[in-house]
Amino acid sequence: MAGNHGPRGRRGPGLAPGEKLQKGIVKRVVKDVFSFFPVRLPIVLACILLSALISSMPSIFQQKVIAVIETAYKSGDWVGVKADIFGYVRILVILYSIALVCNVIFNQMMATITQGTLKKMRGKLFERMERLPIKFFDRRPVGDTMSLYTNDIDALRQMISQSFPQMLTTAVMITTVICIMLYYSIFMTAVVLSGVALMFVITKFIGGGSARFFFKQQQAIGKTEGYIQETISGAKVVKVFCHETQCREEFEKINEELFTVASTANKYANVLGPILNNMGNILYVIVGIAGGLFISTGVRNFGLGGMDFSISLVVPFLGMTRMFCGQIGQISMQINAVVAGLAGCERIYRVMDEQPESDDGYVHLVNVYEKDGELTETDEKTGHWAWKHPHRMEGTVTYTPLRGDIVLDGVDFSYNEEKQVLFDVSLFAKPGQKVAFVGATGAGKTTITNLLNRFYDIADGKIRYDGININKICKVDLRHAVGVVLQDTNLFTGSVMENIRYGRLDASDEDCIAAAKRVGAHDFISHLPAGYDTIVSGNAANLSQGQRQLLSIARAAVADPPVMILDEATSSIDTRTEQTVQRGMDALMKGRTTFVIAHRLSTVKNSDVIIVLDHGRIIERGSHDDLLAAKGQYYRLYTGAFELE
Repeated sequence: MAGNHGPRGRRGPGLAPGEKLQKGIVKRVVKDVFSFFPVRLPIVLACILLSALISSMPSIFQQKVIAVIETAYKSGDWVGVKADIFGYVRILVILYSIALVCNVIFNQMMATITQGTLKKMRGKLFERMERLPIKFFDRRPVGDTMSLYTNDIDALRQMISQSFPQMLTTAVMITTVICIMLYYSIFMTAVVLSGVALMFVITKFIGGGSARFFFKQQQAIGKTEGYIQETISGAKVVKVFCHETQCREEFEKINEELFTVASTANKYANVLGPILNNMGNILYVIVGIAGGLFISTGVRNFGLGGMDFSISLVVPFLGMTRMFCGQIGQISMQINAVVAGLAGCERIYRVMDEQPESDDGYVHLVNVYEKDGELTETDEKTGHWAWKHPHRMEGTVTYTPLRGDIVLDGVDFSYNEEKQVLFDVSLFAKPGQKVAFVGATGAGKTTITNLLNRFYDIADGKIRYDGININKICKVDLRHAVGVVLQDTNLFTGSVMENIRYGRLDASDEDCIAAAKRVGAHDFISHLPAGYDTIVSGNAANLSQGQRQLLSIARAAVADPPVMILDEATSSIDTRTEQTVQRGMDALMKGRTTFVIAHRLSTVKNSDVIIVLDHGRIIERGSHDDLLAAKGQYYRLYTGAFELE
């Protein structure tokens, strides 16, 4: 998949960033987090709100204390000043103690909420990927997909754990401070807000540029990881063809692209903080000068509190100005994390919004037993299977024995609208028959087998399994009834026994060993360090290609389906091993409908029917002897007069 296409020049799945899209993502994230933690999240929000409100109040107490001192100084009466000041201090201590408790509760719960959200998001993402069709993975590099679980999820963590709480705190504190300012003086508030308005304009301008490049950064990270994964997976090929220099040059281009967008994004983010800090300092001076002028010129103050301009009003305003500008600075510091988090969320949700593999099948495989010539469904494992076919119009149910009778009737197919791959393909395979597909690369051999288990749906025609249109069969049950051995083996980290049992999870150890013996894998497994308990990892890199293929064949054998598809199953096996495998395969194929794809024509000689394909059309069909006698394309392929490629 990724190896065939590569990530070169490919964009990530994210859309171009925009204000509307960002709001939608934020709303969706908040909705998801609330659904994950419907009780804890409101408690956390309450703690943030209460803590932010308390943190906004020091200016009020500062004004009260200065006013007490100012009044005492003017009147010369200092009696009770100490008691008044300590009274305010005691209230402030109590409030700060409440804020401390809120912060402790917030931090403890937020750790659980953050990690719990990431866990559930990873689970939802993985669950969605499990339901996506094969074509999704065919067109997406593996490394870019892995980036969703690493970089994008981590960006989401940063946004949830730090950025959102900080921005909520900032919003509450700014709102509270503005209300306090208006209570004290409308004129002074106007001075502060005029400077803050300019700061917001700068934040929006620089933040918008930062957002644009942070979105591009997340896409570039996915592209880079896709290329790295592809190169590491093909490390042997790179070395065999001495392609190290070209790989380095290609990586440098991709890495340079990531460097460019990442450095530009961080330049925007890093320049914003110093600009806002210095503007805050300038605004602090302007507010001090304005307050001094209002006091010295005797300007009448307008405020909800009805106070006159005085030191006790201007000094707290200076503190509130510092707090106000500081909170705007906090916003600027969180912009890069928020934008990176939004970019990561966008990529995650794009995958979650992919249409899952559709399955409207209503015919199921069930266990049955036969009595008086009739099939009866049972919950017991009888080893006998049948298709349970509800007939909705008649309101009846019929049971068709699982036999492996396959018919393709006038099948047309294309992977995309531009190019049709199969043209009017018609064939049949009776139970127990061996059908071989022969043809040049790209003739459509593997495509036909992919249609049998509905990895893709046909454009026209019909495919029937035991006389039932496979579109009516539930995909899970259909795939249980079709075994597949691919050319590229995929073994998972675990024991040899577990890898064989992957074909049928309820298989016993004896079943797995019997399957291994049947295909000729038992001998080499017995010589492994721990036999069937030997742990394999990294796609069983410690085993030979032939041994890995034998395990893959044993895995299909333990599934014991009536239809087997062998897609170049022996192409990677040496001649000696092939003879061993072929004997096991012959025993495995006995009594089963088998479709074989092979470039080695010697492996298809004993097939009941050989079908020759050319550019998606069947041009010849018949037995080996019949096709040789016809001296057509199969004859030329077999005698070497015509190259497969």
